[in-house]
Amino acid sequence: MFASVLIANRGEIACRIARTAKRLGMRTIAVYSEADRDALHVRLCDEAHPIGPPPAAESYLVAGRIIEAARKSGARCIHPGYGFLSENAEFAEACAAAGVVFVGPPPAAIRAMGLKDRAKALMQKAGVPVVPGYHGDKQDAAFLKQKAQEIGYPVLIKAVAGGGGKGMRRVERPVEFEAALESAQREAKSSFGDARVLVEKYIAAPRHIEMQVFADSHGNAIHLNERDCSLQRRHQKVIEEAPAPGMSAALRAAMGGAAVKAALAVGYAGAGTVEFIADGSSGLKPGGYWFMEMNTRLQVEHPVTEAITGLDLVEWQFRIASGEKLPLTQAQVPVQGHAVEARIYAEDPARGFLPSTGTLVALQFPDGVRVDTGVEQGSAISPYYDPMIAKMIAHGPSRDAALEQLASALERTVAAGPRTNLALLTALCRAADFRSGVFDTSFIDRNPALLGGAEPDSAAAAFGAARLIEQERARIEQNLSRAADEPRSPWDATDGFQLSGARVTALPILLDGEPAEARVSYGRNGPAVTVDGEGSAADATAIEAADAIYVLRHGRQTIVRHAEAGSGDADHTDGDGQIKAPMHGKVLALLVGEGDRVEKGQRLAVIEAMKMEHALTARRPGRVTGIAVAAGQQVAEGARLMIIEGEA
Repeated sequence: MFASVLIANRGEIACRIARTAKRLGMRTIAVYSEADRDALHVRLCDEAHPIGPPPAAESYLVAGRIIEAARKSGARCIHPGYGFLSENAEFAEACAAAGVVFVGPPPAAIRAMGLKDRAKALMQKAGVPVVPGYHGDKQDAAFLKQKAQEIGYPVLIKAVAGGGGKGMRRVERPVEFEAALESAQREAKSSFGDARVLVEKYIAAPRHIEMQVFADSHGNAIHLNERDCSLQRRHQKVIEEAPAPGMSAALRAAMGGAAVKAALAVGYAGAGTVEFIADGSSGLKPGGYWFMEMNTRLQVEHPVTEAITGLDLVEWQFRIASGEKLPLTQAQVPVQGHAVEARIYAEDPARGFLPSTGTLVALQFPDGVRVDTGVEQGSAISPYYDPMIAKMIAHGPSRDAALEQLASALERTVAAGPRTNLALLTALCRAADFRSGVFDTSFIDRNPALLGGAEPDSAAAAFGAARLIEQERARIEQNLSRAADEPRSPWDATDGFQLSGARVTALPILLDGEPAEARVSYGRNGPAVTVDGEGSAADATAIEAADAIYVLRHGRQTIVRHAEAGSGDADHTDGDGQIKAPMHGKVLALLVGEGDRVEKGQRLAVIEAMKMEHALTARRPGRVTGIAVAAGQQVAEGARLMIIEGEA
């Protein structure tokens, strides 16, 4: 076993790798950008080395700085985790040239599976079924549109390089093709440095089934069963589980055999995932699945495989990289119970999954489930990286038991500061169709009610306003107690006393950054607070911060402040026609120019934040004036981008 490991990653996966490495007696070495100087993974490791500014392109993606940190620290191996340099063949070669072991597959295997078009051609040659489509080199827009017509709509445009849903667009009609192609190519270029795409048939009712494979350098390869990753938003996984609902032993053997065949075809070694798309319209069945791609690394969702097999996959990676043989044969791989993983993100599902940044003013997880996280209370969710807060994994004797355990744990999770998707995750775990196994990759899109409403939670707001009043009363009482030697005045009372009329006052507040008003009625039992006619919620939790009350109710966060605490311009469009940045990010494209006339719903600009593209659209017709930004510019949340002036 290696004496030391440099972990070329950050966040929850860096922490997860470090824990296994420490258990195996290895010295752990972290790297960090300036934004991660105080991050959990840095403090968890035995030593840490700075590698550059916050943007990943200037730090975690700079192979030379990673190699130099390994040289300085004397690391015997480098574990890349997932993302960043984990599937970079040149980085794997640079590790070998520097005399340090790359904990991953051979560079040739990474190259073979790294480009989807070549991988599909290789799989066809190996006898693995692939999705019908165009996987060639020609990238002319008109040609690709013609190929889409021949394949038949709907189609998927997919980046040739990379994964994680980046550079992927579903196209329903020919009229949508050009815009979708341009967007996919731009995102692919930004994420992977390669704008090339392929076009494939979109499978009806698709289920996303993947096989965890492992191979050693002695010619052995096995699979560790499947995972179902069909609950997705924007082609990115939200909830994953193992085993897949409706999977028979015979079909598992067939798909697993195809996955092992794929690994052997490229001379694979280490951990990998072979991803299949299955036609779920009439249940999983032989002949109804096709190869999509192979991820030549560990996957985010690997904990569900660990839960049902009782294995530590990171330990397996280290052992295989050090030259050992696979610890088990195919017949020895167990399937024990059912496991489900939920990805807790800092994002707002009700606002198009906009990523949310800021300090975690509160973060508490319940007992009874596994939690993999790279943050803690007081950590900052920055705009530079993936917005994941944690992965929560439940394991039970049955699927229903695991889902119920996970739902309960999500309900008891406390996360305040940035907005989160906790309410969506809980609703998904309890959704009747998902519980019964009737779902596919468009399940979330077909059930928008699961996302929650964009309208404020008035009952939660009233609860928060009541806490503001309590805070103010406590402050006044404290001040009075400090001046105990002074006579008390009836004007010091905080009960809303009036000489005549009803004892009702108005309290100006900011509700999620927007001006609002709480009505406060004083009676014998103290103040009663309402917002928009709704009384204070009885089932809410309040987190008090220096300048706000964070109210958590049913997994949703409501922020209540005194009106003087800030201004209400959180939305990206206000009554003056200003178009504002909905989050910190980079302006990828300006789609209009000064003086252009636009229609309601027309795309104005594209902003990228936390590896996701977001299009800003006009909420009213008008003319563009006052463009304040340029393509490529970084902008802060709430920054004015342009103005849409209404026309008389």
